[in-house]
Amino acid sequence: MLTRRFFQRIAMLGVIGLGACSTGLQSTQLPNTATSAGSSQGANRHIQQLRAFAANCSIVVPILGIGLCTNIELAFGPTLGPKTPAQQVPGLHPADLQGAYALPSASAGRGQTIGVVIANADPNAAADLAVYRSTFGLSACTPANGCFRVMSATRNPPGDQNWAREAATDLAMASAVCPNCHLLLYEAKSNQASDLAAAVSAAVAAGATVVSNSYVIPEDSSESNAMWSHPGVPIVAAAGDLGFNLANWPAAATDIIAVGATTLVADSKTPRHWNETAWFGTGSACSRVAAKPAWQRDPACSMRTVADVTAVGDPQTPVAVYDSYQDRGWVEVGGTSVSAPIVAGVYGLAANGAQFTGAASLYANPSALFAITSGSNGLCLFAHYLCNAGIGYSGPAGMGSPNGIAAF
Repeated sequence: MLTRRFFQRIAMLGVIGLGACSTGLQSTQLPNTATSAGSSQGANRHIQQLRAFAANCSIVVPILGIGLCTNIELAFGPTLGPKTPAQQVPGLHPADLQGAYALPSASAGRGQTIGVVIANADPNAAADLAVYRSTFGLSACTPANGCFRVMSATRNPPGDQNWAREAATDLAMASAVCPNCHLLLYEAKSNQASDLAAAVSAAVAAGATVVSNSYVIPEDSSESNAMWSHPGVPIVAAAGDLGFNLANWPAAATDIIAVGATTLVADSKTPRHWNETAWFGTGSACSRVAAKPAWQRDPACSMRTVADVTAVGDPQTPVAVYDSYQDRGWVEVGGTSVSAPIVAGVYGLAANGAQFTGAASLYANPSALFAITSGSNGLCLFAHYLCNAGIGYSGPAGMGSPNGIAAF
């Protein structure tokens, strides 16, 4: 997860990289083993276990298998608590997202369950979700009414601040886009790749009709598409937040829907009333491991190309999230940790997952997406589209962003 002020601080420090963040005072820490999506791109490495890193871990040290996390707290005065009126909460709200992407959120999504996978636990997940939904006038989604479930791979998993922020972000974005969908938070045994893949499988077995993954695992030859593939259930994953770089898993897996991030600005002068460009931090890459899916035909990469689709994630145009476990209140969040659950929510609205494999429908229906034709996330001298948005497919923006649900 990423934030506006985070980039200002990073620019001063000369540090590159990131994942999901919020806004404000900075605290840097080295986690023992884990943390969540959008941030960690890593070199091919062989350690005992591949580990995932949370979106708010900005730098990965491949040999040691650790992430350097920059957690950014709320920056604008006193912490905004649970009773803050919606009009005083900063960042994009559910109505903004629904309007920007022309979504039938009020009527669609019933009977669908969005699974969210994290490592460890967010002890405040239900309470924070209740604050978010009540603040913005969304119907209650609680364990008591059967709308929200928490499942764990282990008994009494430990609370984890980094992954708790990730859970709060993912559940909020899924709610914002598909308020009629049920939600399932599945807490994996650890941040090892095998445990996270097992958690995805368990979420599917428990009834998830789409699963969102806002974490990244540095690409390694030991990974396989079979670990992550669930035909008939869209599995969505964050592309990462380090720009044009090495591929991350599970986003790079052949049958996964890889999600990039955009800059989204209200603009009354456009027919859409929004202006959307590729965000400079969004991940794109040519995989060295995953086979190219049949529906993807870009010329410069013979293997799997990331990403497939995109949605807002620039921390300069952040979304509002309520997180009481790490942030103690309302925060503004960005990164592909935001865009991935947004796209998962769109799949929930469409309820067509059983008809398609992976991202096939996105490539078959380009006219049903908003074209993202500008923005760059790096330097790619010999394959311009891998790091520059433009007409047709591009690495940073995939096939475009949601324009209703017809492409899903």
